Amino acid sequence: MSSNIKQVSKSADVDERLAALLANATAVRAVASSVEGTLGPKGLNCMLVDKFGDVTITNDGSTILDKIDINHPAARLVIRTAKAQDEEVGDGTTTAAILASALVMEGVSRVSRGVPVTKVIQGLSIGMKKALEVLEAASRQVKDFDDPLLWQAAYIAGREDAEIADLVVQAAKLVGKEKLAEPAFKLADTIVAKEGAQNEVFTGLIIEKERMNSQMPRSLEDVKVLVVDDALEPERMEDDALGTESGFARYVQLQNEFCENLRKIVDLGIGLVVANKGVADLAEELLTDAGIIVLRRVSTRDIARIVEHTGAKTIKRAGLKKPLEELSLFVGRCARVYEDERLEHTRIMGGVGKPAATLLVGAATREVRDERERIARDAASAVQAAIIGGVVPGGGSIEIAASREVSFLRDGVKGMAAYGVDCVAEALKKPLSQIVANAGFNPLEKVEDVIAAQAEQGKVSLAIECDTGEVADMWELGVVDPLKVKVHALKAAAEIADAVLRINTIIKKRNDDTEAAAQPQAGS
Repeated sequence: MSSNIKQVSKSADVDERLAALLANATAVRAVASSVEGTLGPKGLNCMLVDKFGDVTITNDGSTILDKIDINHPAARLVIRTAKAQDEEVGDGTTTAAILASALVMEGVSRVSRGVPVTKVIQGLSIGMKKALEVLEAASRQVKDFDDPLLWQAAYIAGREDAEIADLVVQAAKLVGKEKLAEPAFKLADTIVAKEGAQNEVFTGLIIEKERMNSQMPRSLEDVKVLVVDDALEPERMEDDALGTESGFARYVQLQNEFCENLRKIVDLGIGLVVANKGVADLAEELLTDAGIIVLRRVSTRDIARIVEHTGAKTIKRAGLKKPLEELSLFVGRCARVYEDERLEHTRIMGGVGKPAATLLVGAATREVRDERERIARDAASAVQAAIIGGVVPGGGSIEIAASREVSFLRDGVKGMAAYGVDCVAEALKKPLSQIVANAGFNPLEKVEDVIAAQAEQGKVSLAIECDTGEVADMWELGVVDPLKVKVHALKAAAEIADAVLRINTIIKKRNDDTEAAAQPQAGS
């Protein structure tokens, strides 16, 4: 039991209010400290080692938080919120964790000086609302896929990897604005990383399956596609039924029907058959003879992707009994199907359905491959967010601008809620402070330099150029972040701070499983 928890009854342990707050704040700070060294262009990597000695080297905040071994409930709250941020917008987890930690620590500082928690939280809400308004006002929309701002967003999120930025923008262009705006679609999901592959973008899909046997064609063009969301096998019969004359007759009938259905596939001119489950030997033999490529045990997710891209409709095994004319309505089409024997996958390209793009990222080793995939996914998420919501100046400049506006707002806030507003103003300085600290400069000096420069020049885009340490315009340097990522990071940080500061008591829950297991013994 932790030393800050005191016994209040036989079934519950209760923490004193401030002790609970300090314990939670320390846990949140510990989580933020694990990722803060990675922020900015001069951020360094983190090495994660598991119990088997397997190593992951990365500076991706989401990956670090996902793999970190931590048990404190407040720390897990930060990790869960950061993970939600990553799932929603694909980037900004480090910023969210750092801002959350700063908000909580500032809040604890005010509470320890006697400010009521409710007033601090009220002030946080007021300050955050103003900060979000500043972000919205400073944003610029991305005009089209050739807008330099879009490439810059990919370049910054992709850790200044120009090749990855080029590929991601190409992939976004192939997919199109309409698809990128769909809530369920994630451009990051189009990324496939392979050892030994060359970087490339193409219109189509990669399916991690190979043709059933080497006698089937390796490549076909102008291909009709049939997707069977089932096993491509005859209907099964119980073994007992085969022992009777009528049962055996039924078996023969089912076999004949199955052969007839397979001949329909051949008569339709199908070139690619995709099955969700297994494929019978009889089907494999007949379809191989007909020069048809068969992919079996394709995942449900890939089935959905193939259907969408080729315009096919899924059909069950029983549906193959339909007449040819009706069956043809289920057939999709694509320009080419071929198996890459070296990379051990099949490509379906140029489908007539919805556009699809695949971004193939290659690397020499598994460790490098994984990190390049993370970089590409961050860049893809940034591009999609930038297309949807526009961009804001990066490098911590927009947070400083928001901090200044929130400070001005403070003068008009009555009562002790003003202390909560102060918390927001101070916390918003943290991203720039950490970026310049990681670059080897004095954060106190540089933050004040930027605040003074923004006030003097009236530009919200001023921050620190990390090579020289001089104040510079982030718009001119091309340092931009997607507005959507920034907004989510601020909201996530505010949610964490609100949740942690509201915790007044920690109560150890009863172990229901243990008591339930003990009850029968007591009654016996």
